[in-house]
Amino acid sequence: MKVPGPIGVFDSGYGGLTVLKEFVKQLPEYDYLYLGDNARAPYGTRSFETVYHYTLECVQHLFDMGCNLIVLACNTASAKALRSIQQNDLPKIAPGKRVLGVIRPTTEIVGKYTQTQHVGIMGTAGTVASGSYPIEIEKFYPDIKVTQKACPMWVPLVENNEWNKPGADYFVQKYIDELLSEDDKIDTIVLGCTHYPLLIEKIKQYVPNGTAILSQGEIVAASLTDYLQRHPEMEVLCSKNATRQFYTTDDPGVFDRMASVFFDTPITSQHLAL
Repeated sequence: MKVPGPIGVFDSGYGGLTVLKEFVKQLPEYDYLYLGDNARAPYGTRSFETVYHYTLECVQHLFDMGCNLIVLACNTASAKALRSIQQNDLPKIAPGKRVLGVIRPTTEIVGKYTQTQHVGIMGTAGTVASGSYPIEIEKFYPDIKVTQKACPMWVPLVENNEWNKPGADYFVQKYIDELLSEDDKIDTIVLGCTHYPLLIEKIKQYVPNGTAILSQGEIVAASLTDYLQRHPEMEVLCSKNATRQFYTTDDPGVFDRMASVFFDTPITSQHLAL
């Protein structure tokens, strides 16, 4: 008989907190355990094998800490590691547990927003290189044309607390202009990195009026709600005491200061040694 435990939320750093924030908003009764692998971030420029190895190691730690259900609230980990973990590792190490990602929930609903059937994806170099978004969107909406744009400066801007300062405008406008120059019919842009919601007000300034900008937090939270309703056998394994725990593989003091920007609430984290 499995013991109920918190829902695990994993990210390479801080971005997943924008997803966790929406989980807490939509599903406040559950317990959550967040792990940020800040000591080895960023994942976006690392190889598939490295991201897979790091992600699996953190997933195993979350299992060991009592989580029965884990959400990879990181696009790079979802793109480069999720499928292998689901298909190859879970049957061996934890057949009764589950790991979900953030890409599929986003691609399932993108067709509801575009009128032109032209969609842009903005993400890290790793997410773009994986091709995960075009592959998944084609499964649900084969007629949609997808154009991707890697935005290597956006995560550093956010993590160095420059996201709301004038210097960020240059790189926000640069990547949006480059995306739209490849396809000027794009009317829907997916923010394919959980850091990017902090830049959303600046992004809105440089896209045409009427462009839909999809941020993943609310989408993934709605998907998790649906998942728990459809899988009561997993829902009963998620404890409900409305607790939140935060762990980082780096300095908790540094993590706490930056994490409060993403989570909109002061937090206190603990160090997890890998």
